[in-house]
Amino acid sequence: MKRLLLMEAFIAISISLMAGEPSKTYKNPVVNYSLPDPTVIEAEDGYFYLYATEDIRNLPIHRSKDLVNWESVGTAFTTETRPTFEPKGNLWAPDINKIGDKYVLYYSMSRWGGEWTCGIGVATADCPAGPFKDHGMMFRSNEIGVQNSIDPFYIEDNGRKYLFWGSFRGIYGVELKEDGLAVKLGAEKKQIAGTAYEGTYIHKRNGYYYMFASTGTCCEGLKSTYQTVVGRSKSLWGPYLDKQGKTMLENNHEVLISKNKSFVGTGHNAELVTDKAGNDWILYHGVSVANPHGRVLLLDRVNWKKGWPIVKNNSASTEAKKPKL
Repeated sequence: MKRLLLMEAFIAISISLMAGEPSKTYKNPVVNYSLPDPTVIEAEDGYFYLYATEDIRNLPIHRSKDLVNWESVGTAFTTETRPTFEPKGNLWAPDINKIGDKYVLYYSMSRWGGEWTCGIGVATADCPAGPFKDHGMMFRSNEIGVQNSIDPFYIEDNGRKYLFWGSFRGIYGVELKEDGLAVKLGAEKKQIAGTAYEGTYIHKRNGYYYMFASTGTCCEGLKSTYQTVVGRSKSLWGPYLDKQGKTMLENNHEVLISKNKSFVGTGHNAELVTDKAGNDWILYHGVSVANPHGRVLLLDRVNWKKGWPIVKNNSASTEAKKPKL
């Protein structure tokens, strides 16, 4: 009888494998080529769309139905339509949003060393795969008075629209016009975090605002020290604090994701995505020790403990259960 049961179990497993039953786990990286500084949005067609710094020229767009299997669907711009306000500049660290009936893409345009001439622009499209129409520069570092004005992040709060940005010269925010395409007339910028951070994302949950950011060096290959950190506040404008009550204005924070034996330089996360089981997921980039060419796309689950986000082992997983989407 025991032998018969074992045989039946073996047959069942064999049939399952032959039928190509999908795996319940995934492996990092979910994209094994360079897609730095990701931003993601769930569209009405059932796909998640992801945009990234242009290691792929003209700002790459990918899509997925499960956050694990991604396919390229082109670029946000072409050689003819790409922004031009920063001569010889590159398109970095986009942020995608749906405002009204438009997909609105904020982007950084910069070149290495151009911290006073870089700036943030905006483009719109009717569908997430584009084509995107560039509306040009919103502001430049030397005009708004914030050195290294890159890494935009858009958020709506209490019926108003805001943009946050900055890279190792302070994180700032300012109110936008109703359409989100320009700074509101008369609005004044305000600093909310210190000089240790870039790649800001703010997530609202249970009465708190959580500011995710990155510290360290992003782009030195296996020597990169990038890591994802977080602080929280009862107000959008801060103060953002660590668990000891110390402020991010003075560069205090909690570490969420740091290096391990498989991945280093783990930072610049996208918006959190909640699956059908109520679990939160974070997409971010890192440098793979096995394939240290560019910054690959990583995915991990975010758990919550005593009001704080936690990623298992405070580092990237190599294999984990898939999101339920």
